[in-house]
Amino acid sequence: MKKSNNISALMIVFNESKHIEDAINNIDFADDFIVIDSFSTDGTFEKLQKLKHVKVIQREFKNFADQRNFAISQATKDWILFIDADERITEKLKQEIQSEITIPSNIIAYMFKRKYFFKQKRIRFCGFQTDTTYRLFRKGFFKYDETKIVHEMPIINGKSKILKNDMLHYCFDSAAHYKSKMEHYASLKALELFKKGKKPNAFHFYIRPLYKFLVNYIFRLGFLDGVEGLQICYLSAYGVYYRYKELEKLSS
Repeated sequence: MKKSNNISALMIVFNESKHIEDAINNIDFADDFIVIDSFSTDGTFEKLQKLKHVKVIQREFKNFADQRNFAISQATKDWILFIDADERITEKLKQEIQSEITIPSNIIAYMFKRKYFFKQKRIRFCGFQTDTTYRLFRKGFFKYDETKIVHEMPIINGKSKILKNDMLHYCFDSAAHYKSKMEHYASLKALELFKKGKKPNAFHFYIRPLYKFLVNYIFRLGFLDGVEGLQICYLSAYGVYYRYKELEKLSS
């Protein structure tokens, strides 16, 4: 009989057929697994239905914060592990997670460090070298700020800690895949800015993208990641430009 870790694993997905089975099998230490699917069209939902230990809910996607908070409301255990379909928990990180939540403490949220991979190549720079994200927290003490509809910001009622071991993030299968992600995030960010009454100008279209590229490629050493580093830094800058073009459309 599997030992209970008192963990609900949560995932929000859309068209993750390539990753979904490996991602769920990777979290074999959770007591239950709940997936919120935004009406995938690539076979993701059909694959999920075959996994008897997974609870699947189809729900329209409004924004990331809203969808994540809905997922949290479905959790049944004291601890919540949020995982994306393209993320993997290493064995060392799994052991660290299990150890941390069994030790009495006043820590209610844990940040994970992530190692990025682009087309299966490890990306060591481009601004990713300091990336951390909240992935483990105690239910009832953590939610996402719904005024931040992309690049979600947590609201934490208590102390947090960064775990020592890394999570793996297979975030980009190709340059086209990364570009589509940047456009999706940029569109949501543009909507967020529009709701705040922001309007774009020449500075946003030219200086902001150039600054983004120079910071990641030169100062954050993206050039050391080779061709992939150039692609990532260029597309990150493109995402900034696309954000303000979308804001321009909303403002017109």
